[in-house]
Amino acid sequence: QVQLVESGGGSVQAGGSLRLSCAYTMSTWCMGWFRQAPGKEREGVAVITMDGDTSIADSVQGRFTISRDNAKNTLYLQMNSLKPEDTAMYYCAARVRSSGCSRDIRENAYNYWGQGTQVTVSS
Repeated sequence: QVQLVESGGGSVQAGGSLRLSCAYTMSTWCMGWFRQAPGKEREGVAVITMDGDTSIADSVQGRFTISRDNAKNTLYLQMNSLKPEDTAMYYCAARVRSSGCSRDIRENAYNYWGQGTQVTVSS
């Protein structure tokens, strides 16, 4: 069983930075960060395969970076130049299958999810 635990969230002012971490018990092919704001659909922020291939949402391109350290069993999301619209609950997720690694959960299902970590960006 894969367990995921996020950390690193918090409240920051616009323009600030945060680094989210996701500790996992077992490495999987595809891992990603998703976020959901109140009243909005959950959206894929960034995903990464075990080989290091990434896909990052246009809305965070140039500001967010996803990475993983398999030796430390940790997934990261470096968030810079944060904007108020980045405010959301951020979730770490893992997909077991070795084919497909999409930010769209309608395309690729993710098997395991963390409890989420809140990110709040004030103006």
